Amino acid sequence: MRELAERVVDSRAFRVGIIALIILNGIVIGAATSDTVVDRAGEWLRRLDDVILWIFVAEVFLKLTAVWPHPGRYFRDPWNDFDFTVVALSLIPASGQFATVARLLRLLRVMRLISAIPELRLIVSTLLRSLPSMGHVVLLMSIVFYIYGVAGYHIFHDHDPQHWGTLGLALLTLFRIVTLEDWTDVMYTAMELHPLAWIYFVSFVVVGTFVIINLFIAVVLNNLEASKRKQRQSQPASREELLVELRELKESAARIEERLRNS
Repeated sequence: MRELAERVVDSRAFRVGIIALIILNGIVIGAATSDTVVDRAGEWLRRLDDVILWIFVAEVFLKLTAVWPHPGRYFRDPWNDFDFTVVALSLIPASGQFATVARLLRLLRVMRLISAIPELRLIVSTLLRSLPSMGHVVLLMSIVFYIYGVAGYHIFHDHDPQHWGTLGLALLTLFRIVTLEDWTDVMYTAMELHPLAWIYFVSFVVVGTFVIINLFIAVVLNNLEASKRKQRQSQPASREELLVELRELKESAARIEERLRNS
């Protein structure tokens, strides 16, 4: 039984089937927001949703069977923990005082698409790995915002109190500028009083938008390579990959032997 469950869980058809069910579940959840669809096929949607849920429950038990009698191997993988939690929360009855909560929790099933697709898992792992380094970039950005915010308040608050009347408004205006959302309107208003105000705005756009955002990108790309290496190390190599690696090792050994013979 364990060997059969292991073969099923490791098969490509099983993984593709689970991904298809997650997508179908997302379509069902979205369709349930339409009053017209609910009036015509509400009961069928509820039945289909329940069937998909119990298939997910069966998937969890199948994966546990594949690692039995060592269930800890299943929970050692954070993505399995995520899947188990999502499925367990989905079992909360969608009735009574918990009806709204249960419906919202069932939305988490759509997020299982992340754990089911290796490429999405890689992206999420990269973002989580990048958080500590991003903290330093956010600190640098906060310092830049604070300096420009205080300066903007002192320079523009009398002429344009709507955007610079308080330090809080100044920081909110700077956030609008860093998103490049109609920031030129704020700049032209400031230039009515200070013709050289463009220096303030252009310098902030360069520092806040281009420099800081590129730092974020650099941090993510750097951690992306680290996540790829960790993913390759955690995944068992296939027979074909092992044969290719063995062939490369033999060729390297032959080249080294040839060089030793000629030296």
